[in-house]
Amino acid sequence: MIEADLAITGGELLCMTEQSTGEMETVPTGTVLISGNRIIALGTESQLGPYSAIKTIDATDQVVMPGFSNCHTHIGSNVLLRGLNEDAKLFEWLQSMWRLKQNFDHETLRLASLAGLAEMALAGITSFNEHFDAYSVTPEINALKTIPLRATLGYGFADIGLYGDLADWSYQALDDFGDIVSNHHNTLDGRLRVALSPHATYSCTEKLWRRCAEVATEHGLSIHTHLSEGQQEHQFVADNHGMTPTGWLHSLGLLTPGLTAAHCTTLTDDDIALMAEHEVKVAHCPISNAKLCSGIMPIRKLMAAGVTVGLATDGPASHNTLDMFQEMKFGAITHKNHHLDPELLTVSDMLEMGTREAARAMHLNEAGTLATGQLADLIVVDLNNAHCAPRYDSQAALVYSSRADDVVHTIVDGKLVVENGVLQGLDLANMLAELRDRAASLRQRSGA
Repeated sequence: MIEADLAITGGELLCMTEQSTGEMETVPTGTVLISGNRIIALGTESQLGPYSAIKTIDATDQVVMPGFSNCHTHIGSNVLLRGLNEDAKLFEWLQSMWRLKQNFDHETLRLASLAGLAEMALAGITSFNEHFDAYSVTPEINALKTIPLRATLGYGFADIGLYGDLADWSYQALDDFGDIVSNHHNTLDGRLRVALSPHATYSCTEKLWRRCAEVATEHGLSIHTHLSEGQQEHQFVADNHGMTPTGWLHSLGLLTPGLTAAHCTTLTDDDIALMAEHEVKVAHCPISNAKLCSGIMPIRKLMAAGVTVGLATDGPASHNTLDMFQEMKFGAITHKNHHLDPELLTVSDMLEMGTREAARAMHLNEAGTLATGQLADLIVVDLNNAHCAPRYDSQAALVYSSRADDVVHTIVDGKLVVENGVLQGLDLANMLAELRDRAASLRQRSGA
């Protein structure tokens, strides 16, 4: 008999693994068994045989699937910036946001981080790849102790341009990064990892990029950056280095399998070939890119080249939500319309990009699928709502009809973070009230 801590029974299992036919493996009515932080078995009742579980969740007529992996986002800072500077171009937007970032305090950042974590957990996001922009990482680490999602926290560095004031801090932090790795990497029961996040090709010099590469190699860490995010960046690098942003990073030896590049809207064919050759991972943020008029990622060419492309929300200042359901729908219809090809990006493609491929894009190979031995990071989604009726096909409903509030349960590392639609371990209403007060004070003292 199989002994489990948690059994999720009677649901439609979307495994995000491929069958021999190339189609997604599904189990129309199945059970997932979890022990500790791992999936130990899954399948139909007859396939599993006898088992016992300390706790059972009845998922009858609901969908059980891997949690979403948000492979590029900004939580603490961008929650505080949400809705403040709408209808602006990218670089104008960045400049106005910097005024508030210079006035952040730790407690306000902790509350903003909690709000972002809560929003993601309630929307079925179980892991995320954070890119810090010139603000403290510590408040978010503390918030993760309250809302235990799986996170890779990228420490942000810059030494020219908008964030030029961070130059001294950046080099000192890189010199001391061994202490950061010792204190935080693979902590919180293995849910927390750290990474290096040089901001972009227009905000980091060659010296800083090379130093980041050295530290990443020394400690076996990934690098997470913004790359080819619009024509202004493209022109800046062309004027200063005589090549594309991707080509410049290649010349520095920065294109590696450990690099996650966010946005990538202005890639050339040569850039794509380089990314494929060096197994660079890409985080696709279609809503943010469209809102800031940063362009449209050449996703058909990237997929044809075999580049790993995962979905991401970017931050709530440029999205404005942390909602992968919105991202799947918008991403699919944007590219279909752009290419005048209704068969481009199927519902299965979008679900895989939000789960399995997004997990790969943030170098998280033990999540993103339902399979024996994988991390128990999964969600249960209820599609029995008016906006999904009638449900002919669950995958189509998830991509085009369902919403974040259809998530019933969110499980991370084998533990219920959201149960029956309720966030566990936090008085959400009181926390949000305190955040609103502190955010108002931040805005006032920043003159925003």
